[in-house]
Amino acid sequence: MTLWLLNHLSTFTLGLVLVGGFVALAVLGSLAARRRFPHLAGGEHNEMVGVALGMFGAIYGIILAFVVVTLWTQLENTQTVVATEATDLALVVRSSEAFPPADRARVERAVGDYAHAVVEVQWPLMRQGEPSYEATARQTHAMYTALQAYEPVGARSETFYQEAATHLNDVAAQRRARITMAETSLPVLLQVLVYGGALVILPLTFLFGLRSLRMQLLFVSAVAGLIGFSLLLVMVLDRPFAGELSVTPAPYKEAALAQFWPAS
Repeated sequence: MTLWLLNHLSTFTLGLVLVGGFVALAVLGSLAARRRFPHLAGGEHNEMVGVALGMFGAIYGIILAFVVVTLWTQLENTQTVVATEATDLALVVRSSEAFPPADRARVERAVGDYAHAVVEVQWPLMRQGEPSYEATARQTHAMYTALQAYEPVGARSETFYQEAATHLNDVAAQRRARITMAETSLPVLLQVLVYGGALVILPLTFLFGLRSLRMQLLFVSAVAGLIGFSLLLVMVLDRPFAGELSVTPAPYKEAALAQFWPAS
């Protein structure tokens, strides 16, 4: 459900739905509580409600901060892995420039096929939360085959061959790390704490009474808006390959890899 929302709704629209939904729920809940229990407007339970809100709010804030920092770090690490994989792929191409024309063309063709497979086949699968090693398995094997078919002659060729082999091994390692990150999501227990905690704190604000109805609605709306925006942030960061703020495959089309893509 989360992936569908991220891939079919813009972040702005998703924010309107989530934040607006929480604010509407808070306003309606507060009006219903005030009508059902008119004495709440006197604020006779405010001291008890304030203590409960402070306690639950502090615990929820710590959990939310931990989750957001963790997800933000995960997003940055994913971007680093993607950039590193693309860089190593480009360095394989650069190193192959020292090979004879036929061997160089074979390596470049294999690298180009791999870059296209990552962007056009594997990336859409990662956006859907269904990454597959098989999507680029054949192209990965083809790169190794192309490189192993070359027999270096002389110290210069040997040096560049070793460099190409090293970077190709790094590509394989970063590929595995990227797919692993595409499969990773917030653990169920933390999802329960984050989303369930919001549903615990929000109803508590209905019991906080103010004589001015306008001020009370403003209070509960502000709390609901903050909670809704926080949940939006968690939802967007939880899936690094889905949504508008996702990691893009642009690094696979830049620098030495740009030759494998038609000029726009």
